[in-house]
Amino acid sequence: MPNLGPPELIIILVIILVIFGAGKLPEIGGALGKGVKEFKEATKEIEGAQDDIKTATKDVEKDLTEAVEPKKEEDVSSET
Repeated sequence: MPNLGPPELIIILVIILVIFGAGKLPEIGGALGKGVKEFKEATKEIEGAQDDIKTATKDVEKDLTEAVEPKKEEDVSSET
């Protein structure tokens, strides 16, 4: 994907201005801003859920390790 420089951005803005008109630009900008804000919030929620899952996974691993280790000690003491 090629980089967009200032001349390309100006051409795109002029085309948008011609298509939608000057009156609609604030509405379009506001809607675009709200969309970006909602996207960022959703991304933060997903990252929070991932952190919760990682914490839960570590807790389960710890519990399993603690549950298995005493059994190993019991097996060793019963063999002697």
